[in-house]
Amino acid sequence: MDALKQELKENIIEQLNLEDMSPNDIANDDMLFGDGLGLDSIDALELIVMLDKSYGIKLTDPKEGRAIFESIDTMAAYITEHRTK
Repeated sequence: MDALKQELKENIIEQLNLEDMSPNDIANDDMLFGDGLGLDSIDALELIVMLDKSYGIKLTDPKEGRAIFESIDTMAAYITEHRTK
């Protein structure tokens, strides 16, 4: 699971062009939206695309995405349970 969390951090930084950040800057339980990393709805769309391309997970319900994208921990748990790649 730790390897997946590290991979997620690297993918998020690359996908969202967060060039001034490193994986070490993101704690596993940091909020990704709002007061945490400060991601917005456009970033959420990018994360949905990343889940599909990298892990074969298709999200169709935006409310579901809100819970999944809460933190690196919640994303990793969801991916572990639902990945097809």
